[in-house]
Amino acid sequence: MYGTGLKYSLMDILACPICKAFPLQLIVFDEMKTDSSISIIEGIIICKNCDRWYPIIEEIPHMLPDELRNENEDRNFLIKNKEKTPKEILSKGKPFNLSD
Repeated sequence: MYGTGLKYSLMDILACPICKAFPLQLIVFDEMKTDSSISIIEGIIICKNCDRWYPIIEEIPHMLPDELRNENEDRNFLIKNKEKTPKEILSKGKPFNLSD
């Protein structure tokens, strides 16, 4: 059940796990509003400093180091959300993008 996951306020404390840059850019693809809050269901977190991106899937930000990321899962996420994802991420995003 949705509603207990990623809240907008979490963005006030998140930093890039690779380069430690703060703040990060958030693009929301889908959200759920409840009486007391709004949860981000799906979206993308982008570090403008190192060009890394992190998917938000089912309210969970997948902010893992490059070596622990699942390339197939990440590429499928980009393909699914191609129209909503910035072109820079699609072509040059790290660790995976659609131009590789």
